[in-house]
Amino acid sequence: MNLSLKDIRHNFGRFALTAVGIGLLLMVVMGMSGIYRGLVEDATLMVDRIGAHLWVVQKDTRGPFAEVSRITANTEDRLRSLPGVASSNSFVSHTIQREHEGKSLRMTIQGLAWPQDRGAWLPLVAGRAIEQSHFEMVADQSVGLLLGQSMRLGKDTYTVVGITRNMISSGGDGMAFLTQSDSQAIQYDVSGEATRLEREARKGRVEDADLGRTRPDTLGRAAGLSSGIPVLGPPPVSAVLVRLSPGADLDQVIGAISSWPDVSVYSQQQQRELLLTGNVDRSRRQIGLFRTLLVVVSTIIMALILYTLTLDKIHDIAVLKLMGARNSVIFGLILQQAVLLGAIGYAIAYVVGLWVFPRFPRRVIVVEEDLYMLAGVVAGISILASALGIWRAMKVQPNEVLA
Repeated sequence: MNLSLKDIRHNFGRFALTAVGIGLLLMVVMGMSGIYRGLVEDATLMVDRIGAHLWVVQKDTRGPFAEVSRITANTEDRLRSLPGVASSNSFVSHTIQREHEGKSLRMTIQGLAWPQDRGAWLPLVAGRAIEQSHFEMVADQSVGLLLGQSMRLGKDTYTVVGITRNMISSGGDGMAFLTQSDSQAIQYDVSGEATRLEREARKGRVEDADLGRTRPDTLGRAAGLSSGIPVLGPPPVSAVLVRLSPGADLDQVIGAISSWPDVSVYSQQQQRELLLTGNVDRSRRQIGLFRTLLVVVSTIIMALILYTLTLDKIHDIAVLKLMGARNSVIFGLILQQAVLLGAIGYAIAYVVGLWVFPRFPRRVIVVEEDLYMLAGVVAGISILASALGIWRAMKVQPNEVLA
């Protein structure tokens, strides 16, 4: 006869409610670990998927993810001239928030270096990669756009030709992939009136200069398109991605690029570390603090419940001792209840978590390593929580049966 199970059946309602409460707390602890894993995965997603050996960004910045970076587009051509460099592609990234069909859509725009990069590496679940240089877009399913749906961004309308899954930025926004020229057109889009005012201001500055008075033909060019003015270069890019030739010396190429006064260079691993120590670090520490607090709260709740259950059994424990029951029997009674309470709570946390976590707004990634670690923590807090009840049970004297 198992005294622990007999006692649980006698107090089934209280035990079941306690197990559910502990299970929900443990589910939150499990979710915190999964949220942290999701943060790391989202933060390093682009760095890992693109697979560039080097990231060249604006001088003395930690761009393009941890910090804003702007470098000239011709840096791409300069890098190709270096020994050991197989290819270099411009990278454009920015976040927008627009209204679409009465809903607010927020997404991170990623510019692909067309035509070298058509997005064939994207994890498509529907549709295809980009096949035209303009007005096509591949969007993550978290953005909320459907395959074949059109959306106006800036002065142009873009059609969704492909849908990806789990392509999320470090800020939790779904990604949308366009060609580099389209992404820059969206990034630097301004209203027609703002363009007119800028051209008039530019014309006024030329009129006030000696060049405008001696060369009247420059006034018409100053008031025209920016692309028609030779001194104005193309819009800047966020970074340039470099892939090395097989057998190239990584440190040697980094040393050559580092000597340039206008850019900074980071390896793939350094770019990951910048993301993890910048964007994710505070979230990691905050999540770790919440996990610790929840574990402490779970331990206290279990200890109080087990202590209360022990107080309810004072008379029964006294009878057992009067009948000659050993202390090990009483010890096992309380410890088995504590371990069973933790095991049931852990099972509830796992089952409910499988249903709840996919509905979270941020990705929750639960791995076996975290599950094993949490199981060990639950076993530890179960034993620790039983100590208070065991201490009280050991103090019971057989003569208390007469009280």
